Amino acid sequence: MNVIPNRSEIPVVILCGGKGLRIREVSELLPKPMLNIGERPVLWHIMKSYAHHGFKRFVLCLGYKGGVIRNYFYNLHASRLDVTLNYQGDNRPPEVKIHGTGGDELDWSVTLVETGAETMTGGRIARAANYLDQDIFMLTYGDGVSDVDISEVVNWHINHKKMVTVTGVRPQSRFGQLEIDGDQVVGFTEKPQSQDGYVSGGFIVADRTFIDRYLTTKEGCVLEVDGLSAAARDGEMSVYRHDGFWMPMDNSLEYNALNALWAKNAAPWKVW
Repeated sequence: MNVIPNRSEIPVVILCGGKGLRIREVSELLPKPMLNIGERPVLWHIMKSYAHHGFKRFVLCLGYKGGVIRNYFYNLHASRLDVTLNYQGDNRPPEVKIHGTGGDELDWSVTLVETGAETMTGGRIARAANYLDQDIFMLTYGDGVSDVDISEVVNWHINHKKMVTVTGVRPQSRFGQLEIDGDQVVGFTEKPQSQDGYVSGGFIVADRTFIDRYLTTKEGCVLEVDGLSAAARDGEMSVYRHDGFWMPMDNSLEYNALNALWAKNAAPWKVW
C-alpha cells in the first residue's frame, strides 16, 4: 500500500454555499452547514471527523449566507470567553485580547473562500483552486456525516490511480421494511439501510488535475455533471464502498434523526 502524503498539508474542501431549500422549515436564517447537531453546527461535526484522521487544513466554499459561517469561525472562542477590544483611534480593527481558556482546543487551518451566492458546485471548487496546492485534495458536502474511514478512502485513491474517488454509501430507506412469512409479518425494521445499490455520499478524493480538466469558474459549472459524470465516462473514477453509517441533513426528518442520535449518545459518526 502506498503511503498517504502528509495529512496536515492535504486541503479538505467543503461545499458550504448551497441554499438548502428542502430544509427551510428548520431555519430560514442559517445556511444548512450551520444547522446544529446538539450544540454544534453539522459543519463542525464534519470537520471533527476529518481532523480525527489527521486532515486539518480546511477550505470552505462560501455562498448563501456565507457571512454566518465567517462570523462563526471569527468568534469561535470570543463568543465563549471574556474579550477586551483595544481601539486605535483610526479606522483599523481593534486589537482583540481573549481572556482565559475554554471552548475547543483546535489546531485547524480554516480558509474561508467567497465563491458567489448563485454559483454551482463545480464553479465553487474552481474558484477555490488557488488554495489547493497539493497533488490531491479532499472534497465533501457541508451537510453529511458518516463513520467512513477517511484515511482508507485516501489509500484507495492512491492505490487505484484514478483521477477521482467517490465514497459510495447506502442511504437509509424512507420507509419501514417488512419481513414477511406467507401473509404474516414476522419482523419490522424502521427505515433500514438500503440494499438497492450505492449513491455518492461525498468524502471524495481527487487529483488536483481534476479541476483543470473538468471544472471552470463559471457560475453554472456543476461538479456532479461537468466533473464527476465526465470523469466516469473517461474511466477516471473509482468508488470506495462504505456500508456503514451515512446520513445527510437534507430535510427536517433527517435533522431530527441526527439530533436524536446525538442526544442519545449514539451518534455513529462521532469517532473522535
